[in-house]
Amino acid sequence: MATSEAQKRANARYRKKSVKQMALRFYPVDMDLWEWLCGRKNRQAYIRELIRADMKRCTEESL
Repeated sequence: MATSEAQKRANARYRKKSVKQMALRFYPVDMDLWEWLCGRKNRQAYIRELIRADMKRCTEESL
């Protein structure tokens, strides 16, 4: 079923209000990082896992 114009507007409003986005650039010196990341099946989940692990490690170190 096609999405109505009202639903498209509602989705756009929600994304504008609630969703955050970040761009990340890899320069030639970091191509090894880019290639590693491209080798992951789900890059977004991989990055989130790394951040969560780092958050946990930093929290444990501060205790």
